[in-house]
Amino acid sequence: MPGPLTLVAGDGYSIGGFLWRHSESIGEPRPVVIVNPATSVRCRYYSRFAAFLFEAGFDVILYDYRGIGESRPATLRGFDAGWIDWGVQDFEAVLQYADHAFSGQPIHVIAHSIGGLIIGLAESNHLIRRIFTMGAQFAYWRDYAADQRLQLLAKWHLAMPLLTVAFGYFPGKKLGWLEDTPKGVVRDWVLSRARFEDTWHGRSTLRYPGKQALVERFASVNAPTLAISVTDDEFGTIPAVERLLGYFRNSSRTHLRIAPHSIAEPAIGHFGFFHSKFERTLWRVPLEWLTSGKLEPNCPGTVITSDR
Repeated sequence: MPGPLTLVAGDGYSIGGFLWRHSESIGEPRPVVIVNPATSVRCRYYSRFAAFLFEAGFDVILYDYRGIGESRPATLRGFDAGWIDWGVQDFEAVLQYADHAFSGQPIHVIAHSIGGLIIGLAESNHLIRRIFTMGAQFAYWRDYAADQRLQLLAKWHLAMPLLTVAFGYFPGKKLGWLEDTPKGVVRDWVLSRARFEDTWHGRSTLRYPGKQALVERFASVNAPTLAISVTDDEFGTIPAVERLLGYFRNSSRTHLRIAPHSIAEPAIGHFGFFHSKFERTLWRVPLEWLTSGKLEPNCPGTVITSDR
C-alpha cells in the first residue's frame, strides 16, 4: 500500500503525493520512478500504473503540481501558479527528494502530456537515468489534430479562459473537464506558441526572467527517452510530440507511434494509456524501457524517429 508524501519546494510551497516503497533490499540499486502528471490530472489517476510498476520491482513517487489535488491550496481564487512553477519548483523538489531519500538508486521519470515539458525546466534534471513520455507536448494549437482543431480551440482557448476570468480559476471539476486549475496554467495553455520560450507566462515570467536560461536546462537531460504517441490523440500529434522532443537535444530519443487497432482496441486517446485495461497490451512497453532501455520484441506501433 502507498503512503502519503509531503515535500516542501524551494519557495516554501507544500507539495503532496504518494509513495510506493519496498522495504527489502534486492542486492543492487532499485530504480525509483517519478510520475509527472498531465495538466490538471490528479496524481491519483496513475495509482494503478504505480502499483503495476511497484509489483515489477520499482519504487514509485506520485505527486501533484501546486494547485492540483494533494497540492491544492485552501482557495484557487487569485492563485497564479503556472507551468514554469510546476517544473522549476515542484518537479525540482521531487527530484531532490528522490536523490536524497533513495540515495544510490537510479531515477527514472514517466511523463504524461505537459509532464514532458516539466522535465526540462528542473535544474536537477541531469539526475534522471531514463525517461518515458506519453503524448508529451505543450499544447501549441496549430499542432492539434486537424479534424478536431476548431472544437478544441472553442473548448480550451475560448470557453476555458472565459470561465477562468469569471471564477478566478478554471472550475474544471464541475464540468468534468479535468480538475480545477490555477489561472496561471490556463494562461500558459491558452497563450502557448510554437516556441515555448516565446510564450508570455505572466507572473511566472517575472519570477523567472531568464527564459532562455530555462530553455537551456533541457540540454542538461542526457537520459535516453522513449516518447509514445497514439494515432487517436488530438493533442499528441506527430508535430506536437516532435516539437517538444526537439528541446531535449542531448538525449537519445525514440518516438513510437501506436494505433489502437494494433492492440485490437477501438481507442486509446490522450488519457487512456494509463487505464488499467491496457496493462497486458501497452504497459509492458514502458516496463521494458525502464528495465532495459530497449523496446521489447514484437512491440506494438511504428518507430517514427530514433537517434539511438
